[in-house]
Amino acid sequence: MYKRILLAFDGSVEGRTALREGALLAKSCGAQVHLLSVVSETGGMAIGEGAFAGAVALHQDRYREVLEEGAARLRAMGFNPTAELVVGDPAQAIGEAARRVGADLVVVGHRRQSLLARWWAGSTGAYLVDSVDCSVLIARTVISDELFERSADVVS
Repeated sequence: MYKRILLAFDGSVEGRTALREGALLAKSCGAQVHLLSVVSETGGMAIGEGAFAGAVALHQDRYREVLEEGAARLRAMGFNPTAELVVGDPAQAIGEAARRVGADLVVVGHRRQSLLARWWAGSTGAYLVDSVDCSVLIARTVISDELFERSADVVS
């Protein structure tokens, strides 16, 4: 059903949910997996860089570590994932990556926001859905480490 799946992964609880749910789905479909981490380019990052030279580089180093952790989990499941770190707006970066790799499914996590936060930031999810030409799965099924390890071995 799915041949190329893009997993958006940032190391958060929601990102880990997307990684686990997407990886199990990819394994059951025999799909290629592409892993993407996006360092969000915000005004706060610019202020941090101004106050502490190297703040952005430290932030990127942390995301690289998170990305490698996700890629290692996927390799342990038998995947040969591509892993990419980009800086920018997460929704735009995910959409661009989906087009670049020819994804037929994008898997993202979901972080609840207050009404004010959603109004202020806009609807990232709506932008993503409108900007890709493939299915989008919003992963919400929490899978424990133990269940994930057992399921990863069972799914073929």
